[in-house]
Parts: sequence; C-alpha cells; structure tokens
Amino acid sequence: MSIAFARVPELMASHLLLAMAALALGIAISLPLAVAAARHPRLGRVVLGAASLIQTIPSLALLALFYPVLLALRGVVGDWVPALGFLPALLALTLYAILPVLRNATTALVTLDPALREAADGVGMTARQKLWLVEAPIAAPVVMAGIRTAAVWTIGAATLSTTVGQPSLGDLIFAGLQTQNWALVLAGCIGAAALALGVDLILSVAEGGIRNRMPMLVRMSAGTLLAAICAAAFALAPVAGGQTVVVGAKGFSEQFILARLIGQRMEAAGYRVEYREGLGSAVAFGALAGGDVDVYVDYSGTIWTNQMQRSDVPPREAIVTGVGDWARAEHGVGMLGSLGFENAYAFAMRGEDARRRGIVTLADLAAQAPGLNLATDVEFLERPEWRAVRDAYGLRFKSARPYQPTFMYRALASGTADVIPAFSSDGRIAADKLVVLDDPKRAIPGYDAILLVAPERAEDARFQAALRPLVGKIPVAAMREANLMVDRDVDKRTPDDAARWLAAKLGL
Repeated sequence: MSIAFARVPELMASHLLLAMAALALGIAISLPLAVAAARHPRLGRVVLGAASLIQTIPSLALLALFYPVLLALRGVVGDWVPALGFLPALLALTLYAILPVLRNATTALVTLDPALREAADGVGMTARQKLWLVEAPIAAPVVMAGIRTAAVWTIGAATLSTTVGQPSLGDLIFAGLQTQNWALVLAGCIGAAALALGVDLILSVAEGGIRNRMPMLVRMSAGTLLAAICAAAFALAPVAGGQTVVVGAKGFSEQFILARLIGQRMEAAGYRVEYREGLGSAVAFGALAGGDVDVYVDYSGTIWTNQMQRSDVPPREAIVTGVGDWARAEHGVGMLGSLGFENAYAFAMRGEDARRRGIVTLADLAAQAPGLNLATDVEFLERPEWRAVRDAYGLRFKSARPYQPTFMYRALASGTADVIPAFSSDGRIAADKLVVLDDPKRAIPGYDAILLVAPERAEDARFQAALRPLVGKIPVAAMREANLMVDRDVDKRTPDDAARWLAAKLGL
C-alpha cells in the first residue's frame, strides 16, 4: 500500500495544476458569456443549449476527440502545437467547467430584483457601473456555488486525462484496474477525492466570505489556493541536468512492463524519464510520429492493419520489414527491431469446454459461434483484424462485449463469456488452462513486438545505444512469466518489479 501511495504527491500536483487551469479558463469564458446571455435572452438560450450539449458528451470521448483535432491543427500551423498531454486535456476539461458557472451566473443575473436595477438607473449609473457595483456583488454567492460545482466536476474528470498522455491521479486508477492492483486504484481514488474535497472546502470559505461580506475570508481562501498551485508547480519543475525522455505505453500489463524496462535503461544511461501510459493504439503511434513520445513498443500487426490499412497477411518477417520501411518513409519514425517475441491475438476457450465441444480451430468455432458469447478487449471489435477473421470464417456470435483486458479473462473464467481473443504472450493462457484455437486460413497477421523511436531520435546514437541491447533478446516464455507476475492474484508484483526481473533474466 505504501508503494501505491508513493506516487500520489507528484500525480496530485499534476492533477491540481491541470484542473485549476481548466477551471480558471472555464470561468474566464463563462462570466462574459453569462453577462451577454442575461442581457440578450435569445443569445442566452443558444449559449446555454450549447454548453448543455457539450456536457452530454462523455468526458472520455471529448478528451479523445481533441487529440486528432490538435494533430490536424499541428499539420497546418507547425509542430509547436502539442497534440498530446496538457493541451488536449486542458481544452476538454475547460468545456466541462463552463456549464455550471455559466448556468449559475446567468440565473443569478436574470432573477435579480428589477427594483435594484431601477435604483441604479435612477442614480445615473452606467451599464458598467451597474454590473460591477450592483449586479456582480449580489450574484456572486450564486456564481461561487457554480464555481464549486465546476471545480469538483473538473477534478473528477481530470482522472481521464491519462488517456491523452497527461499525468494525473488517473494513472494509478487505470494501471490498477488493468493489473488488478486494487491498492493503486484505492490510492488514485482517495487522492482525487481528497483533492476535490480540499478545493471545495477552500472555495466554500470564499463563498461564505462573499455571502457574509467578509473580504478577509475571500483573501484567505484565494491565498491558500494560490499557495497550493504554486507548491504543485514547484514540485513539478524540471530538475537541472539530464535530458528528459518520454516513454509511451498502451493500457495493458505487458506495455506497462516494457515501458518500465525501457525507462530503467534510459535512467541508467543518464536520462530523466517520464511515462505516458494508457494510450490507445492510434494515439500512441501518432504521439510518437509527432514527437510527443520518444519511444514505445508497438506490434507489427497493429500498425500493418490499422495505420497501413493492409489486409493481406504475409509472413511475420515481411510484416516487420514492411512496417519499418513504411514508418520511416511516411513519418520519419525509426524502428530498432523486434524484441524477439510475438504478442498476437489468439482466440482462446476454457480447455474443458473446447474439448467437450470438439473445437480445435476457428473453422470449428464458426459452426458453434451462434450459441456462444464473445468477450474482447475494448479495441478489438473496432479493429480491422476482427473484421478480417470474422469474414474469413463467417463468425457470428450470440453476443460480443468489450471489457478491459483483465476483466475479459475474468469473464471467460466465470462463464460469462465462452471465447476471448487472448494475447499470445499472456501468462494467463497457461495459468488458466486455456486452449488456443488454430487459424488455418491465416486471417490474423503476425504481431512481433517492435521498438519504435520518434523522428528526432531516429539518428540519435546515444539514445539508440541504450535501447539496442533489448532487440531480439526477449523470448516469449520470459515475457509470459513477467506478465503473469503482474496479472496474477497471489504474490502480485508491480510493473517496475517485473521489468527489473525481466532485465535480470535477460542479463541486461
């Protein structure tokens, strides 16, 4: 538990800066809009309707949508626009912060007693004076209530910024869910809840000061919040000396382990390391090509089918070569080589169930699929690999439901699902006594783990020298054992521990 909470201070600082920046920007946008909406009812209906519509978009989807938007903008205005990390998270969270502030401020101004406005007009106040001296002070307590709501919402939604590469307390939650490390999940949840309650308490003091005409309370709460933000910024300030390397990872155990293995080698070579974990396949490659990530491990079949849009299935070596040539020619991305193992999609069933049904191949599965339930990872049903294998064998299941990979295996073990597209390097295949079905039509391409580096690192000899010892050195048996260390329920290890074990196993 102490190890899980060790990362909380740093991630909480990053989480606080992101949430407060989004809240401040949301307030700066909301208050002028509220004044305009109160003065012009038709405009008010449009503005509030738009803000309400944005609020209906799931926060995870809104975060994900900003990545391709910024990536396209980057192609127009230049590489100085960051498509990954703080900026997409800031923009998405700002949109979420707008509605409660806008609605409360508009309501407070619209429902203001008309007699007060008439009195202000009677003494000759201008519109600006009336706003600042009469309307704003009376509306302020209601506006502060909206700001408090926006703060809590923003801090909660900021946990999802992990998916676009921005460090937050969501790093602990996502990693914990994937690896079934409930201490990490608990640490992330407690940290986010404490942060939300603390900020809300500070803002409640300011609200009380405004309501009771006690400016000292307002100044105290503002000073406390500003001090917390400055402390967070100081804690995250770069340390002098050493070049920073950003290591990317997708959202499953093997990726966490490999990212830590790479990071440990980078640190030994004198680099400072930051991690961007929990990225989707398309986001990870785009982040690498755009220079937001320096290095990560992908799989040849993923790039072959998703990025290259290839539907043919040549031998594994040809796929690896083709991916390397394409990545260099189209994006300037360097491929150092295969790590030595393959992590392919492999349709698997409970051993006893497969034997009882007489299912050995995907062709056998197709005949009985209409009576069986399929559980997949969150990406598989939208990937071209699924369409290829589905069409090649005519697979039509009774139901098909996506899960986080950990819960996909749980669904199979519990009987909720009958078939899963397992990962061939996953130690749980042997541990759970699963049977992997043959693919006689070779509909599924090879998925060699390949080490990719950003364009800026493609000619960096020192950088590559630290990584080349990994190329061709990781057998699938060792990777399965490392994965099982992280995934098993008993004697669970962290990805850091598994990476150190793997390095020792390989003599690195």
